[in-house]
Amino acid sequence: MKKTVGFLINPIAGMGGAVGLAGTDGQTEEALRRGAVPRARGRAVQALSLLKKDDIAWCTCAAPMGEDALTGAGIDRYTILYRPEGSTSAADTKAACRAFLDAGVDLVVFCGGDGTARDVFDVVGRTVPVLGIPAGVKMYSAVFAVNPAAAADLIRQAGQVACRDSEVMDVDEEAYRSGRLAARLYGYACAPYIRERTQGGKQVFEQQDEERAKDDIAAFMAEVMLPETLYIVGAGSTTARVMERLGLAPTLLGVDVVRNGEVIARDADERTLLALLDRYPQAKIVVSPIGAQGFVLGRGNQQISPGVLRKAGLRNLIVVATPGKLAGTPLLYVDSGDPALDREVGDSLLVVSGYRVAQRKRVLHPE
Repeated sequence: MKKTVGFLINPIAGMGGAVGLAGTDGQTEEALRRGAVPRARGRAVQALSLLKKDDIAWCTCAAPMGEDALTGAGIDRYTILYRPEGSTSAADTKAACRAFLDAGVDLVVFCGGDGTARDVFDVVGRTVPVLGIPAGVKMYSAVFAVNPAAAADLIRQAGQVACRDSEVMDVDEEAYRSGRLAARLYGYACAPYIRERTQGGKQVFEQQDEERAKDDIAAFMAEVMLPETLYIVGAGSTTARVMERLGLAPTLLGVDVVRNGEVIARDADERTLLALLDRYPQAKIVVSPIGAQGFVLGRGNQQISPGVLRKAGLRNLIVVATPGKLAGTPLLYVDSGDPALDREVGDSLLVVSGYRVAQRKRVLHPE
């Protein structure tokens, strides 16, 4: 039986990531001033292009809220149920969802981040399943596929696979931009679930043993850091401990750049990183996966873009994580926005998990 899917995009989702903003809500003009470019449409097209031969009845919104991505993916049969006027907002997302429910869709698919997930949930609740194509700066909610290809697989199999209660998280973007993670459970949506295709909710590990492990990792990293080498240090409490070991103040939720024991760029955006790599081509990138979700790249560190990764070289990617975090993170994922580059990472990564201790962890590439 043909399924009916309601599809919408938050056109501004994720624009703040590469330019060093911790979110785009209320920051669109600043993101554009910094040179941000829209990324949600491209992410949506990646997923939809895998579904152009599937027998799906698409309902969507006009122009940038959905129609443009469908046509860009080669899908020419769809019904427009909502037409936004001017710049889109949360109100447009909610109005579109009401139109989808009135039309009796079987699944609501949205492309955006946690803010879009909350707007969708406000209207849809648990009436029908929902699924997110990840395109935001940070995505802590569990309603998202791990990448666009996995989203296509979940859409295709929706109605045939089980749904699960999936957390929708409320992240305080003002606190996030000031370097403090303040997240609370907003509600539980119903989302189609396939293991290794659907991301988990973020977990925070704060046990005493974890703190000792962070100290051990920091001691080892401080010992092996090379002179005259650029170190691009990603977000997270483990990487922050490395900075503190060096006597430097970290940007907990941003990207800092260190060379010869000094911070030469704090809370850097993609443009700054590319310029520094032109000046200092000898470089390393230090990142830590998100607990339980397992994302090494593509969640909260979009400043470390495909361009930055290629300039630095994937061989210079260093992943650090405590044993406790790794125990609760069965798989690692990379979702840089460049699927070809993601595959170049390979099927596993060596993760520094203590003082002169490392574990090899499997990397999954859902396609």
